[in-house]
Amino acid sequence: MEIKSKQQIIERRKEIEKDLLNILKETKSDFSLEDIKDIIYNEEDQDDLTKVIAIFDAGRETIELSSVLELVNDAWNYFSHKTLDGLSPAEKILEYQCKRW
Repeated sequence: MEIKSKQQIIERRKEIEKDLLNILKETKSDFSLEDIKDIIYNEEDQDDLTKVIAIFDAGRETIELSSVLELVNDAWNYFSHKTLDGLSPAEKILEYQCKRW
């Protein structure tokens, strides 16, 4: 994950949100984008990532698991986490890179 700017993070986050909304609609999920963001923001352990993946695993084969895993991984890295003081892992990487320069 190469992070160059806060704007890049914001743009990527919007793309991820759009893709998640499309998959939620396609799978006719009972969950919302806000449900996913809430799980990620309030994560406490590794099982929380599994919870997000499970949202898309409702026994339907309309989407490929590899695509879902990649998208969920991106969401995890670009959405805010409470444990990171409201920042995303991508923002923490950018913060670290800026301090090194």
